[in-house]
Amino acid sequence: MRYTAIDFETAIGKRWSICQVGIVAVKDGRIVREVTKLVKPPNNEYSQWNIQIHGITPEDTINSPTFAEIWEEIKPYFENRLVVAHNAAFDIDCLKKTLDYYHLPLPEFKVDCTYKRTKQKLDLACRSLDIQFTNHHDALADARACAQIYYKLLIRD
Repeated sequence: MRYTAIDFETAIGKRWSICQVGIVAVKDGRIVREVTKLVKPPNNEYSQWNIQIHGITPEDTINSPTFAEIWEEIKPYFENRLVVAHNAAFDIDCLKKTLDYYHLPLPEFKVDCTYKRTKQKLDLACRSLDIQFTNHHDALADARACAQIYYKLLIRD
């Protein structure tokens, strides 16, 4: 079984304002690749509210590439894959709106949601499944937690 777990952090209250990407590729129950990127959101604009959540600031991303500049590198983790997120409705909408913002086509992929499956917040789902979890709201840490949750749910079924 192959899947990609993802998480996005946003800079403002707009879903096209991705400022960090976390990707974890899983094959046969093993993490085979992890990717994290800081991304310069449009105008490098941040809200104080979002900064308080994830700790990423305009200074952190001033020299980072835009999402459009990293898309070709990360697109293979999405194309024709099963993409898993904790609250996929948010993360997939971020992807769609960001691709639309940059006039990039959305690839074909399937989606599953660990939040819908567990009905728990990410930290609580990790605790209930005995998954070590630190650094909440770091996109890579959240994607890694999601990947582990999904695997535990697969082997439990």
